[in-house]
Amino acid sequence: MAHTELPHRSALMALVSAMRPRQWIKNGLIVIAPAAAGVLTHADIIRHTVAAFLSFCCVSSAMYLFNDLRDVEADRQHPTKKFRAIASGQLPFGVAKGAAALLLAVGFAIPFALWHPQQLFLVLGLYVVIQVNYIVWLKNVVIIELASVASGFILRAYAGAAASHIFVSTWFLVVISFGALFLVVGKRSSELETHGAGATRKVLAQYTPEFLHSALTLSATVVVTAYCLWAFDTSSTGLSSIHHELVPIRLSVVPVVLAVLFIIRSSESTDAESPEDLLLHNRIVQVLFLLWAFAVALGTYT
Repeated sequence: MAHTELPHRSALMALVSAMRPRQWIKNGLIVIAPAAAGVLTHADIIRHTVAAFLSFCCVSSAMYLFNDLRDVEADRQHPTKKFRAIASGQLPFGVAKGAAALLLAVGFAIPFALWHPQQLFLVLGLYVVIQVNYIVWLKNVVIIELASVASGFILRAYAGAAASHIFVSTWFLVVISFGALFLVVGKRSSELETHGAGATRKVLAQYTPEFLHSALTLSATVVVTAYCLWAFDTSSTGLSSIHHELVPIRLSVVPVVLAVLFIIRSSESTDAESPEDLLLHNRIVQVLFLLWAFAVALGTYT
């Protein structure tokens, strides 16, 4: 529901709001690589994974602050974004800039307080470079903006592997890459369906429902196909390669396919919801996610 009046917030709550902790759910992708590798129960892996998660929470929040600082004038003209902490004036520019710099520094410092993961440092650096370019200009470049946003999901998933030097297979990269593209296209499709072209972001005016439907179908097809191949592959590159219980791993295909269908249906319905909103609010999608996680965990850790 859209705000109709400016909510009262203290300076601290305004800062927390601008950091967008609701978006930290995306950082849960960091768990996928160590979980799929069957090593998430190891103490050092848990420590590295938690550190990588906290690092991405800090760095991503710094990017949200940078985005709101840059778009403050446009946000003030927007019917809902004008209530954001910086645009509404509840969070002073100086505080927002200082917090962004501090969060960025802490995000890069956290891993090095525990160990020295050069790969994770590179992943964080690449994430920041792409996000800064996205905020400055790429978000208005049709198609490229989809890839830019998708890269954030991909880098989060790869960060979980980089933090603990875990090998990732080609199937993993294909599923994560096209899964990320699928989620981004699904979000754009729901935005176009709900708000219309250009209402929430300028680049929407350059998309058509037909194009987004085709892109959604293409990415969904690759995701489902690649995940099935990954789940059934018993070679060294497959999800089933290191497990004794293959049936749960293969059955995990079912909730994946059903979740993809739910996201497609939602993105094209009159009451369209973005994929992240579905995960947060739709009970069926939440149950499918839990079933998938249970099946993979059962096959991996028994």
